[in-house]
Amino acid sequence: MIKDALLWSALEGGQVSCALCAHRCLIAPGKLGVCGVRENRGGKLVTHVYGEVIAAHVDPIEKKPFYHFLPGSTSLSIATAGCNFKCAFCQNWQISQASKGPGRDLSGETFSPEDIVRAARHHGCRSISYTYTEPTIFFEYALDTARLAKAAGLSNNFVTNGYMTAEALEAFHPNLDAANVDLKAFKDETYKRVCGARLEPVLDTIRLMRTLKIWVEVTTLVVPGLNDSGDELRDIARFLAEVDRDIPWHISRFHPDFNYLEARPTPVEALRKALAIGRAEGLNYVYVGNVMGEGEDTVCPKCGKVLIRRRGFAVTENGVKDARCPSCGGTIAGRF
Repeated sequence: MIKDALLWSALEGGQVSCALCAHRCLIAPGKLGVCGVRENRGGKLVTHVYGEVIAAHVDPIEKKPFYHFLPGSTSLSIATAGCNFKCAFCQNWQISQASKGPGRDLSGETFSPEDIVRAARHHGCRSISYTYTEPTIFFEYALDTARLAKAAGLSNNFVTNGYMTAEALEAFHPNLDAANVDLKAFKDETYKRVCGARLEPVLDTIRLMRTLKIWVEVTTLVVPGLNDSGDELRDIARFLAEVDRDIPWHISRFHPDFNYLEARPTPVEALRKALAIGRAEGLNYVYVGNVMGEGEDTVCPKCGKVLIRRRGFAVTENGVKDARCPSCGGTIAGRF
């Protein structure tokens, strides 16, 4: 559905300036932004994906992944087509890149914000996740849905590349409870070459989210030969610890996909080394993803007691009581 977009301004010559993401596209009449879903129509910015749901599933919240945000609950996950990145190793490329290239297709199944909230409540979900592609680019649809969700007692979370502007985040944040930010590397050159973006705006988003009291978890897909050096992983861990030592860091295993087939799957030993680096740099919660039985449990950072046991995306035991460790009384960060 085509709908008027938010966060833009008109320029001379019929151009528009989009302030939704850090690309800050200057869009000529009849042209699209980098995302492929926002178009300048006669000097007015419109979005093509409002209500066009290309994926919708009831997921365990741990699949996002969130380990400290409503653990053990389910979330209704939704997405529209498109993304403002072009990551060569994207693992959802069939839908994230659908807005680009000669086969461009933005169509989905039509769901109103009311439909989404109704479905979430029907399935017993405690939250709605805006995920699979980049939620920033379906901002208007997500915002309308999130407002209704909050009124219905549901939480909202983004699974995002973090490339939104401060204006977008500040406009959305009263309705945003949590975000998992994909921090893909710690080198600007890598962001430019592999994602078509820059590093600093992502770091700015993580900082601002914590300032706005949004619960933040961070995921890094560890890709052999790209971002798996000890120095780079240490830089990521140090950055997160400087922002907030309680930010959970998910270190995820890569498998070859899309246009990045030259690297092998991440060795489990490399993930264990990354886990050790995160802990050595002072992060209280570090997890391994995409490997069954490795680094899944939540441990009290004060006394070392295992509090939440997981098997894959399932919580098999949750001993956190009122956000505290029942053994030592230490605070466990998160939204429980």
